[in-house]
Amino acid sequence: MTWSVLLIVLLGALLHASWNALVKSSTDKTLDTARIHVLCSVLAMPVCLYVGPPPPESWPYILGSLVVHVGYYFALAGAYKHGDLGLTYPLMRGTAPVLVAIASVAFIGEALSLMAWVGVACICGGVLLLGFTKAWWSHRKAIVFALSNAVLIAIYTVIDAKGARTSGHVVQYISMLFVLDGWPFAALVYTQRKGQVWPYVRGRWPVAVGGALASIGSYAIALWAMTVAPVAMVAALRETSVFFAALIGAWFLKEVWTRQRIAGTVVILSGVAALRLG
Repeated sequence: MTWSVLLIVLLGALLHASWNALVKSSTDKTLDTARIHVLCSVLAMPVCLYVGPPPPESWPYILGSLVVHVGYYFALAGAYKHGDLGLTYPLMRGTAPVLVAIASVAFIGEALSLMAWVGVACICGGVLLLGFTKAWWSHRKAIVFALSNAVLIAIYTVIDAKGARTSGHVVQYISMLFVLDGWPFAALVYTQRKGQVWPYVRGRWPVAVGGALASIGSYAIALWAMTVAPVAMVAALRETSVFFAALIGAWFLKEVWTRQRIAGTVVILSGVAALRLG
């Protein structure tokens, strides 16, 4: 992995931490998740019209990803409903890269070097260390949602990585995915929340636009990177978003930077270095 790809993926991780923090800060996580991804669809439409649709061979991957993403959004909202961002986010993001690494060997045929495996393990371990508290054991519902989401993250990551590579035109694949992605989940949510949607959306649309732009930027960067670097390495590096979330908490929310967080940061940075060398 070159320095340029590494730094761009780190930028994507920062964007990912930002939109997840916006969802967690809301009073209705499900509505905010649905609204952000509808806006993602709207923002992606002009790009999709400009670059055109992806080739036919990439459509099975797009449709498969859409199905998995619906489950992902429900699990994400459930995790944030039953547990804090600091509890659920590290669990989701810290366990998914290991699953992606295993799946990429089986389904993509990418064999990682020993140093790359060390990097993946360090980033996952550091992410989990950043979020670990004794309170984990008293939030079983949140843990179930978070770990279920980790599996879904690994599934759609591998699907989209193969889809982006198959399409031969990453922007076409990404733009079409975003155009279609937000609507199935939003339709299910809005049907259940009749009369609640517009008043809530009207009051928080500036925040939603920011979240939508961050979400598009984050995943677009990740998928592009997966076409020029090993999927497992990009997936692991993307999860440094948990480190950025911890920094956001320290700088803006005045959260205490404990020894545990310092240790987790050191382990994550060691993993980043190992991925660069791997």
